Amino acid sequence: MRIEITGVFVDNQDKALKFYTDILGFLPKHDIPVGAFRWLTVVSPENPDGVELLLEPNDNPASSTFQQAIFEQGIPAHMFSVDDIQSEVDRLKDLGVEFFMEPTDAGQVTIAIFNDTCGNLIQIMQTNET
Repeated sequence: MRIEITGVFVDNQDKALKFYTDILGFLPKHDIPVGAFRWLTVVSPENPDGVELLLEPNDNPASSTFQQAIFEQGIPAHMFSVDDIQSEVDRLKDLGVEFFMEPTDAGQVTIAIFNDTCGNLIQIMQTNET
């Protein structure tokens, strides 16, 4: 068994695709019309055949309530790994990304949290050398 696709609820698929590709640097993988929405996935350019991130439309009241609640509690919806967290934070800030947590040493990792503009907080982490 392996993870093939994981999803993140987004309030607007077009806005999410723009943010996740133009700002974060992911690559579009699938964009398939499905009724009023799309099966819309992105992948890391470092592993284009790896795990896909589904930009899932948040049109369900239950998921909308959940998304809003975890956002308000400051809980990230997803975590992405980076090699140099400070460089990535600086790059993202230069592109206008709003950070809720600056790089913070958490023992074996350093973490930072930003707003994806689509209803989610996203955490990035760098593994610290031991």
